[in-house]
Amino acid sequence: MSDEQIFEIEMVDMAHGGSALGRHDGHIVFIPYTIPGEIVQAQITGSKGRVRFAEGLQLIDASADRVFPRCPHFGPSRCGRCQWQHIAAHAQPLIKQDVLADQLARIGGFDDADVRPITPAPAQWGYNQYMVMQVAPEGQLGFPAAPPLNEGVMPVDECHIMDPALLDLIERLDIDFTGVQRIQVQRDSDGAFMLILWVNDENDAPELATDMPMSVNLILPDNEPVNLIGDASSRFTVGPHTFRVTVGSAFRANVAAVDTLANLVMHALELPDEAAVLDLYAGVGVFSAYIAPHASIVTMVESFPPAATDAEHNLPVDNVDIIEGTVEDVLTSIDGDYDAAVLDPPSEGLSVEAIDALADFGVPRLVYVSSDPATLARDVKRLARHGYTLGPVYPLDLNPQTYYVDAVAVLTRINVP
Repeated sequence: MSDEQIFEIEMVDMAHGGSALGRHDGHIVFIPYTIPGEIVQAQITGSKGRVRFAEGLQLIDASADRVFPRCPHFGPSRCGRCQWQHIAAHAQPLIKQDVLADQLARIGGFDDADVRPITPAPAQWGYNQYMVMQVAPEGQLGFPAAPPLNEGVMPVDECHIMDPALLDLIERLDIDFTGVQRIQVQRDSDGAFMLILWVNDENDAPELATDMPMSVNLILPDNEPVNLIGDASSRFTVGPHTFRVTVGSAFRANVAAVDTLANLVMHALELPDEAAVLDLYAGVGVFSAYIAPHASIVTMVESFPPAATDAEHNLPVDNVDIIEGTVEDVLTSIDGDYDAAVLDPPSEGLSVEAIDALADFGVPRLVYVSSDPATLARDVKRLARHGYTLGPVYPLDLNPQTYYVDAVAVLTRINVP
């Protein structure tokens, strides 16, 4: 390492992905575990075009928002599951709000997006009621390694963003993880534990022992769930509703925050009397459960068969119609006039085909629930080409101690053909 490779840099902004950025020698430089306003001594570790990636060697001038991380696994080349434990809890939501606005401007071209004040999470620690963990070659459980190592699995023996009862469950497992790619540990709202194992073959199911009662399920490479012990589904209570969630069906891990999210969706919908609503990428029916009492008809669209079956169980009401299929296919095959649609796609966002189908279908109001600011900005830009106008964007912090930020965006279109 030569002296010429080491330099001082002031971090000026936070980038999507968890690193702060500064400028040095005509290049943008990303450095993880730093905070805007700090001055650090750094060294370049890689590059991509005119962008440089670096690691911080010494903190020269610290931000007032810097705190000591709670977890001993946090930091460079350690566990990469959290990225922001070094940032004070009060500062994290404000930074996320700025990152969301920045992504809407940079990617979407919405320089004046109406980004509302962020809604904080109800809890900063221990909020995830399930966690997915990877299996290291030596058989320990962990998470992907953080930069600059950025490869392999970093074994952990504690995690402060999961329900503490889950860590207790892991400690009391006696299991050989040979043949297992990753696992999910979870506790539902009734206190019931479940272990889910991703395996290549049903015969790879390991022998296990624990002194805690729990259900055990497998997920095969085709996403087919196989029940081994106990139940194949869990029960999660959100506000006044309880949802059955079968293995493989999507559900947000921060269950305590889902009621806030659902009520924000309802606020964004601004439903007229006797409204007809589409619920796309509907999962087990969380948003439809909130919408149904205020609408004449709710049409749910969900492509994962067990989730659609869960929705039928969760919503035994006459004004909810559940269609199993992809959004792209269903929108080109159904008719009807709808006042609004809720979109809750996976983090990779909407396909071009889905956006085209939405535009052709002609729903005048869209409420887009996003878990990734970059794909939200991209999709909103594409929808704008079809005549939609971006309205208020409501950010939420559902994942404290990480860079992840969720948002609810409103899009409207007039003169729909």
